[in-house]
Amino acid sequence: MTVPPLPAALLRAAADCPAFRISPQDTNYFALLYDEQGEGCALVAVVEIFEPGGATPPNTHVRACELFYVLEGEGMAHIDGGAGQPLRRGDALLVRPGHDHVVRNTGTGKLYCLTVMAPDEDFGALIRRGTPVVLDDHDRRVLRGQ
Repeated sequence: MTVPPLPAALLRAAADCPAFRISPQDTNYFALLYDEQGEGCALVAVVEIFEPGGATPPNTHVRACELFYVLEGEGMAHIDGGAGQPLRRGDALLVRPGHDHVVRNTGTGKLYCLTVMAPDEDFGALIRRGTPVVLDDHDRRVLRGQ
């Protein structure tokens, strides 16, 4: 059986992407843009959406760099247990492999980050195993860039 070649480029509307919450108790969820399982690329790209007061669970990646680019809202990034670095719209944070990190929403509304991790390290598969989430009107507005 011959596998068809992958397209040279993929374009999609972020507001139409599937969304998932990894664990029921998590206070963040993901609009899944691209990942290894879905598109055969060696990265995962999501819009990570944090509820007010929400945060990522503490986590570390073995080989992956993780980029957070703030689309809307404000937060705080704690790297290796440090005091924290404020995050605001337009800020980009790169976390290198081997460093424990937490991103926390410190604003009154939701925090939206374009989050890219390369290589994927099965993060896309972990997201896909989560519970589907229905994006609300505000989520879709932000994902449309409005």
